[in-house]
Amino acid sequence: MKTDIHPKYQDVVFWDPGADFKVLTRSTVGSKETIEYEGKTYPVIKLEISSASHPFFTGVEKFVDTAGRVERFQTKYGGNYFDKKTKKK
Repeated sequence: MKTDIHPKYQDVVFWDPGADFKVLTRSTVGSKETIEYEGKTYPVIKLEISSASHPFFTGVEKFVDTAGRVERFQTKYGGNYFDKKTKKK
């Protein structure tokens, strides 16, 4: 068998700051950020939506706009597409 082809698993905390919901699990995903959870320090992955904040699981619909979707689009594509006016002929 080949050696060193399998990913390295480590304990990671997935955290939904909007609902303050944390889950400790094992994952191959790493992070430079850390968090203290149950007295130990673990790498943390921040989530925008989890089962604690998703309307399907909570039964409550709420608007979640963490970084401003329009601003994120404009930053990503480098334009201000929503201010341009179409020319009529």
